[in-house]
Amino acid sequence: MRFAGPTAMHETATLDTADKPAFYRELAAQLTALLRGERDPIANAANMAALLYHALPEVNWAGFYFLRGSELVLGPFQGHPACVRIAVGKGVCGAAAQRGESVLVPDVHAFPGHIACDAASRSELVVPLMKGDKLLGVLDLDSPRPARFDEADQEGCEDLASIYVASIT
Repeated sequence: MRFAGPTAMHETATLDTADKPAFYRELAAQLTALLRGERDPIANAANMAALLYHALPEVNWAGFYFLRGSELVLGPFQGHPACVRIAVGKGVCGAAAQRGESVLVPDVHAFPGHIACDAASRSELVVPLMKGDKLLGVLDLDSPRPARFDEADQEGCEDLASIYVASIT
């Protein structure tokens, strides 16, 4: 699959998703260019969510939840309306927040305590947003296809999450 995405404000490049490491390297370059010079966490999360939603094939939701006290609160996203608050430790997002590590779920129906914000979602990847040991929130990606995400997606999205965190700190 190919994606035409932004390389700079008004330029586009075609990305080939067949080679995932190369795809994520190019996506990282695009994200870096997109966020360059902006420090606002909401603006950067909004642009990153839009980039991921349009760049990643077979994704029906891409967005952020930010840690506020003991819960995750919905941030910028692309996709259907979502759950607004998720307790840390609940669902896939809450599990990733509690563990401080990414959670890759091939079948959300098999994940104990999964929170179904969108009934069409079948697989999920959640990456914590960490600044050192401090949790800022999570990046959440959903797909209507079972087992859509793999370790290459996890590694690529962890790198993208690091770019986001660096852009706001």
